[in-house]
Amino acid sequence: MNPPVHQPRQRPLAIGPLRAFEAVARRLSFSAAAEELYLTQSAVSRQIRSLEEELGATLFQRGTRHVELTADGLLLQSAVLAVLERLDGTVRQIRQARGRRVVNVTTFASFASLWLIPRLEAFQREHPDMDIRVSAHDQIVDLEDSEIDIALRYNVPKGMPSSAQRMFGEVLTPVAGPWMAAQAAAGQAPALREAADLRQHTLAEEDDQRPSGLYLSWRRWLATQGHPELQPRRWMYLNFTYQQIQAAVSGQAIALARLPLVVESLQRGELVEPFGAAGRIDSPTAYWLLLSRQGRSRPEVVEFARWIGEQAALTRQAIGEADPAGADPQGDRSS
Repeated sequence: MNPPVHQPRQRPLAIGPLRAFEAVARRLSFSAAAEELYLTQSAVSRQIRSLEEELGATLFQRGTRHVELTADGLLLQSAVLAVLERLDGTVRQIRQARGRRVVNVTTFASFASLWLIPRLEAFQREHPDMDIRVSAHDQIVDLEDSEIDIALRYNVPKGMPSSAQRMFGEVLTPVAGPWMAAQAAAGQAPALREAADLRQHTLAEEDDQRPSGLYLSWRRWLATQGHPELQPRRWMYLNFTYQQIQAAVSGQAIALARLPLVVESLQRGELVEPFGAAGRIDSPTAYWLLLSRQGRSRPEVVEFARWIGEQAALTRQAIGEADPAGADPQGDRSS
């Protein structure tokens, strides 16, 4: 007689043991997971044993003083993370719908620091019942697989979907702190009248190996000015655009700034364009707004996108860029 064939269990896994598993897998500690989940260590251990019995697999190698994931544990961890993140995001949306209105925005750190956040106070004065949650990092978020409502991105036109709204284009210009510019004009510091004078100055360069970094480089700007081989007194390599601007404001270096992000600082006199409009060059990249599918159905998200569109129009005017015909805050791209 043949032995009975083992049939795997078909019932769904309970969410409690999965929570316990995720915490232990992330912390690699039963006691730390128990503290995080407000459970006893024995309760967490029982949930993990229950899960292992349900799966018929060992998820952790347990040592005297350490815990390690097995191959099956690693496989389950990757799946559980995605499931719990999506579940938690949906729960937050449901809770938000019954409480204060919240708009979730993702963008890159320099755009958040230099363009978006300085404008938010005005919006929130007009909409005191609406909260804006800004997630600022360089990781591209999938709008259709997250809780994000709006993405503000930086890319060339061919890299954007047809639903993207173009906010404004890119213009690059050298900027310096007003004190440095005044010292140079008075002859108390190296001259700063033409591109060749940059040999005597420190240049803040974006330390970015991505293709878009080529458009933001001093090498490209110097080549357009007829000085492709010019070497400054020294280079200052920085990771983010806002760091370069801080270096310029403090007089430590001259930065090649993204004009849309610093035009208000120029107007207030916090920065100076030593070469004026003649030092400006264009870039094929631009700034874009995208709405998620779920965001399009929420009035507060549409309202915030409309406001972003209004602010973008002001930036276009400030940098001397014509308004695109038929701009639509809900998404039609104009480029």
